[in-house]
Amino acid sequence: MDHEDRIALFLDYENLALGVRDHHGGRPFDFRPIADALAERGRVVVRRAYADWSYFDEDRRMLTRSHVELIEIPQRMGASRKNAADIKMAVDAVELAFERGYISTFVICTGDSDFTPLVHKLRELNKRVIGVGVEKSTSALLPPACDEFLYYDRLEGVDVPPPAARRARPARPSPVEPAPEPAVETAAEEESARDVDTLAVQLVQTVAGMQGSSSGEVTASALKRALLRKDPTFSESDYGFRTFGELLRHLAAHNVVELASGPAKGDPEVSLPEQGDREVAFGLLRSVVVDLAADGGAVALSGLKDQLRRARPDFSEKKLGYRSFLQFCKAAATDGAVELRWSPEDGDYLLTPKTS
Repeated sequence: MDHEDRIALFLDYENLALGVRDHHGGRPFDFRPIADALAERGRVVVRRAYADWSYFDEDRRMLTRSHVELIEIPQRMGASRKNAADIKMAVDAVELAFERGYISTFVICTGDSDFTPLVHKLRELNKRVIGVGVEKSTSALLPPACDEFLYYDRLEGVDVPPPAARRARPARPSPVEPAPEPAVETAAEEESARDVDTLAVQLVQTVAGMQGSSSGEVTASALKRALLRKDPTFSESDYGFRTFGELLRHLAAHNVVELASGPAKGDPEVSLPEQGDREVAFGLLRSVVVDLAADGGAVALSGLKDQLRRARPDFSEKKLGYRSFLQFCKAAATDGAVELRWSPEDGDYLLTPKTS
């Protein structure tokens, strides 16, 4: 228990409840998915919700059963009531940060950008901040301010109605055309595959950057924290994986990364393959340069990437951990696959096949 994160939970209840009802087809807010998600992250020692509870009678009973302390903000006049609730919640959170040093994580449940300064202040006080909000009613300013941001809509146990499917379904029966369904499924599968490819590029770039800025190994837990710092809304479940380890094993099976035993059980070391795809890519670059270069001639860097993609449409230097095509070519030159030099006359880098 001594190593568990102590969590303080603050709910801007009106923002959450109205967001769910407006964007989830009138369905009521359910606290249980948030409680379950936080139970996986640590021990929740404070649970407070702020609202005028005369408007949320059924919700009040649901929250009381979940041991949430209800902070009453009576109805007054328009925005002054909302501001009173926001200010009270912010003051209580900062006060708790000073008075309860053992609380390491604050969870701010709202989509309101007005709470962004509170998030900044809590992080300034060395507290980890997790945000929770309804996706369509969350300000774009809030998630990047947090260490991690959970969209309520994506939490396990939240049943989100599919409005697009309801709109697409015709009112009258259409028995003669069942064929479009497989096409839709295929498109969805292709979109999912593209998403995983995009994730693989981001993950490889992150590993490469961490390896370049630190002499130590990159563990899975450190990599996950780095990905969350880049995108607090990141979740492996959005790509169809139950755990981050499962995602890493999938990428390792496709030779995107390599996994080795780490300093702790269940926390493997993650690295980029030293051979395999990188050597194949260097060989591809050399063969294209040989084909394009005349006797003793050279090939300009500009446009060369397009030539590689004609030979291999799935080529991407970013999948190999390089941030630019020039960096990839410099690595190939260092490896001896080609020669690379800057030409002031051409205003471009020139590549020639490596001569022995």
